[in-house]
Amino acid sequence: MINRRQVGLGLGASIASLASPGLLRAQEIDPNYPSREIKFVCGFPAGSGADTYVRYYAEKIRQNIGKPIVVENRVGANGNIATNYAARSKPDGYTIYMNAPSGLAANMHLFKNPGTDALKELTVAASINLQTFMITVSTNRPWQTLGEMVAALREKGEKGNYATNNPTGRVTGAWMAKAFGLRTQEIQYRTGADTLNDLASGALDFAAHDPVTALAQRNAGRLRILAVAVKQRMKSLPDVPTLHELGGTDIDLPSWWAAVVPAATPRPIVDKINAMFNQVTSTSETREFFAKFGADTWMLTPEEALKQFQEDYRAWGEHIKLAKIEPQG
Repeated sequence: MINRRQVGLGLGASIASLASPGLLRAQEIDPNYPSREIKFVCGFPAGSGADTYVRYYAEKIRQNIGKPIVVENRVGANGNIATNYAARSKPDGYTIYMNAPSGLAANMHLFKNPGTDALKELTVAASINLQTFMITVSTNRPWQTLGEMVAALREKGEKGNYATNNPTGRVTGAWMAKAFGLRTQEIQYRTGADTLNDLASGALDFAAHDPVTALAQRNAGRLRILAVAVKQRMKSLPDVPTLHELGGTDIDLPSWWAAVVPAATPRPIVDKINAMFNQVTSTSETREFFAKFGADTWMLTPEEALKQFQEDYRAWGEHIKLAKIEPQG
């Protein structure tokens, strides 16, 4: 899905809409942007992994620009409440929504009426990282490699099982089971933490975990990460193979985080936001920060990011069918 070296190359005028001055008249564009307080919107609770990302950037950018930045958590509907708020905010660069465009694309398929056509009403000013889901097993299990686990599960047939706790995990598990010819049964949990006891006891064979959960539990010695769900190895996890290289030829399910603004935001403001975020993302400190969560820093131009956003929307239509997920009302 994502080719890190080629994404966005050869675009040209097809993305020319980003150059539009939008709905703000020229005299309304702040020539000294940023000249006052900026609001960063987060769609998930304080203390969550998403909130950690948002507050990290809020503090670093505050230090760089010398202007206050307020983080506002607008929680609910898998991020749709914050998405709708951000899409309807004034397109002047003073409200910046930090979320995963891949997640915004997914929500457009996961909900019958998400409230916002994210592809039309929002645009990406700056990408910050790339991450993915991981196949994990309890350290109580004897399996040291994915191949060993797959061989055991083929023998178990329909008696084998795995845990998921969100749509991306469901797609990861379903895609892997199909690629490796497994008949394992999916068991859905509310959170990643809820899966841990059943993994430890042997009631579950494996799980498709988010990187924050997987890394925290690996570091605590409770889980073993057997593979990641992208085509290229993560720079932050060079020792962990990909499902693609292990035989899941088509499996590529990256997630990426970004600074998102209303589509009508004038291009000069978008460029300044891109520069503000890139200044932070390009540092070794930020690379080390994301590595703790199994993520790699990732910087795209606004044109490249828009193209990737569009590709994510197309891909998630197929992912929903693969995992047999019914859209919510």
